[in-house]
Amino acid sequence: MSHPDPKYPAYNSPATDRPPARQSNGLAIAALVLGIVALLSFWTVFGGIVLGILALVLGIIGARRARGGRAPHRVMAIVGAVLGALGLVASAIIIAIGASFLNSDEYKNFDDCVKHADSQSEREACKRDFEKDMNGN
Repeated sequence: MSHPDPKYPAYNSPATDRPPARQSNGLAIAALVLGIVALLSFWTVFGGIVLGILALVLGIIGARRARGGRAPHRVMAIVGAVLGALGLVASAIIIAIGASFLNSDEYKNFDDCVKHADSQSEREACKRDFEKDMNGN
């Protein structure tokens, strides 16, 4: 009878009786990093919206894996998802404010005035009129 190869443990050896090792949770780390970047760059569409959504999705997936015992860092995944959601919400608010401003009558009047201005002094007059409209004077 041949001797078992040491590179391949026998079927009932202690090496095969161990539970599978937990994997690292790269999704939690990615969610945290993306969430931080999304929150810091919420004033840009890419930073707030795109990175915020990515952080939120990766954080949820990472937290679910950690909850199932397949990966560590559940809290890190949750924090990444929350930061991503905050970046997403802040960016959405900035976009809504910007869209509201660009659709305002005051801005449309200013834009029309500047388009028809032929000189720098006429553009300055448009600017002064716009500031008066915005301040309610």
